[in-house]
Amino acid sequence: MTTATKDHLHTAAGLASELRPSVMRLARRLRQVADDREGLNPNQLSALAVLVNAGDLPIGELAAAERVQPPSMTRIVNGLEERALVTREPDPIDKRSSRVHLTPAGRQIVLANRRRRDQWLAVRIAELDEDEREVLRSAVRILEKVNHA
Repeated sequence: MTTATKDHLHTAAGLASELRPSVMRLARRLRQVADDREGLNPNQLSALAVLVNAGDLPIGELAAAERVQPPSMTRIVNGLEERALVTREPDPIDKRSSRVHLTPAGRQIVLANRRRRDQWLAVRIAELDEDEREVLRSAVRILEKVNHA
């Protein structure tokens, strides 16, 4: 790394410019590790993961969590419902709407993909020395802070 690059890392804009491609490459690699035998796209896998984490949700809340418009989420849910990975159940409070419910098959896909990605990443992390792993421990907390800003 050149002195100019090191200096560049001391500004917020410079650090952002260096961090962004690294984070994006890592995210891409983790997506590549996903099992695509089910023929699910990243949006469908992501919606399933939200349901694993949050439980049953109305389509509007699921769309908000995924930062997409409700009509887009409806298309995503329709595809998942066709594969029997989610079901829609009447909302007990608002009878005009329904809640999206994850099926056991949908949960299994998410958990299997998480295990596969965790295993891939664990192998890479094990190759690091202890000081580098400590930096990553700190980075996890910092990245979470950035993600929730």
